[in-house]
Amino acid sequence: MNQNADRKYIYPKLPPGAISKSTVIVLATGIAGYTALELLYGSETFYKKAVMPMVHKFVDGEDSHRWAVRAASWGLLPRFGWNRKEYPELKCELFGREFKNPIGLAAGFDKDGQAITQLAKNSGFGLIEIGSVTPIPQPGNNRPRVFRLLEDEGVINRYGFNSDGVGRVHQRVRSARDSWVPEDYAYFGVNLGKNKLTEDAKLDYEIGVNYFAPHCDYLVLNVSSPNTPGLRSMQKKSDLEKLLAYVKEALDMHKLEKRPQVFLKIAPDLIETEMKDIAQVVINKKFGVDGIIVSNTTIARPDYLKSENKSETGGLSGAPVREISTECVRKMYRLTNGQIPIIGCGGIFSGEDAYEKIRAGASLVQLYSAFVYEGFPVIGKIKRELAELLKRDGFNHISEAVGADHRKKN
Repeated sequence: MNQNADRKYIYPKLPPGAISKSTVIVLATGIAGYTALELLYGSETFYKKAVMPMVHKFVDGEDSHRWAVRAASWGLLPRFGWNRKEYPELKCELFGREFKNPIGLAAGFDKDGQAITQLAKNSGFGLIEIGSVTPIPQPGNNRPRVFRLLEDEGVINRYGFNSDGVGRVHQRVRSARDSWVPEDYAYFGVNLGKNKLTEDAKLDYEIGVNYFAPHCDYLVLNVSSPNTPGLRSMQKKSDLEKLLAYVKEALDMHKLEKRPQVFLKIAPDLIETEMKDIAQVVINKKFGVDGIIVSNTTIARPDYLKSENKSETGGLSGAPVREISTECVRKMYRLTNGQIPIIGCGGIFSGEDAYEKIRAGASLVQLYSAFVYEGFPVIGKIKRELAELLKRDGFNHISEAVGADHRKKN
């Protein structure tokens, strides 16, 4: 048989474009596999340099927020890598409970409790908080209501307490808590808000207490969102005392064996006299406040902001609020003489940011806006860097660093 004919028989002619198609398939499979591994291991660089810029380019702020919550609810969180690593020096005891670490998820991310179990079990957080939850479902303000400040690593939101309401959220909380494993899961809190049209706000907070007190580790009274008319006025001393006394009475009536802690979340825009008044109230045992979250978003706009979205109405969070909130933590620690635990919140993107708030007086810290720019791997990064900073400065345990800046001055 002819040799050339043999070759044709053994190696038949490929159809047009076959090699190109095969190459594309191989490349696509390789890229997909690489991407899956990077996501699975929570690569900090991959998220910050590839994933999040793509999200910023093609998905608006609110839609990306919604998809992030869905991803978390489906368990699409980093399953290996730094997020899952815990450090002995970061373990802390507070409120009679041991925390795996002092890094928490702030309210505002999972507003309606759609991802409670996955966040509590697999995120790497030491505490998580859902909400704000209002008694009656409400849509919040009109869209657009979320704006990224890309050049400033900030976010402005004017959601306006969009909420599924206590009924639907309560069902999700009950479902999650029925299979809860306290030693493996994060400390869990529910942030309570008021409906926009409610005139007597304390009644709304009472409803929240009645629904969630038996099913959470802590409750947060949010009186500091700038997006609900009249809410921040409740930080005035007389109004605050009435609210706290009312909430304490409502909580006492439940006679719970495991009573949830009650935290108060305050704004970073308070003047000195307002902060002094709040400090006096929260350290007074008769009002039943166990801790304060410092702070919510700010209505201030620092002069250095570059983004064209800087003039949007709403609360500013992220990197631009970092120094403002840390200074607020520092002042509240001083005004309360360190008598009440502070949860520092605002602009935490790194271990250094968390460390600054801890040294200023925070026992725990929370983040949320960092997800917008660095994704879920930021959790592991902060824990790793914080542990390194403690070792650098000679601290054997995170508790030794709480309020360290005040002792240094003395």
